[in-house]
Amino acid sequence: MSWYTLTSGIARIFALGGPMMWALLVVCLVLWFLMIERFWFMRFNYPVLRQQLLHDWLVRADRHSWRAKAIRRQTVCEVQLQLNAWLSTIRTLIAICPLLGLMGTVTGMIGVFEIITLTGGESQAIAGGVYRATVPTMSGLVISLSAQYFSARLRHLAAQEQQVFADALVHD
Repeated sequence: MSWYTLTSGIARIFALGGPMMWALLVVCLVLWFLMIERFWFMRFNYPVLRQQLLHDWLVRADRHSWRAKAIRRQTVCEVQLQLNAWLSTIRTLIAICPLLGLMGTVTGMIGVFEIITLTGGESQAIAGGVYRATVPTMSGLVISLSAQYFSARLRHLAAQEQQVFADALVHD
């Protein structure tokens, strides 16, 4: 498949789907940017942070006083915040995609009703309008479903890393 074929196919879908497709594109780009950022953080940035925090904890002379336990809890909470950053935003964007698609379908159906009014119910014109109206919903669902797997994976990795980190902070 050539680059021209791919871009002309995408341009056709955008032309069919109407203006809500642009909103879906923006949400899709932000969604995937955030998910890539989270995978990048967990692969490259988090191991450095984890190593530094573990080193800081292990060089402490006092690891079993009340103050040391409070510092441990705070450190675990900081790691939890770092690991879960943007995950709720990602889940929200995933939920928004089908809704934007549905809004595109509703606005497309308004156009279908206008066609019915103007043509008196010509079936071919109605079928073409319904076809165009369903493209945004399909697009929103494809974006949402594809991102759902990666979002669940990110949440699982975050929970797993948080537990491993908390277990590594031994308090003698």
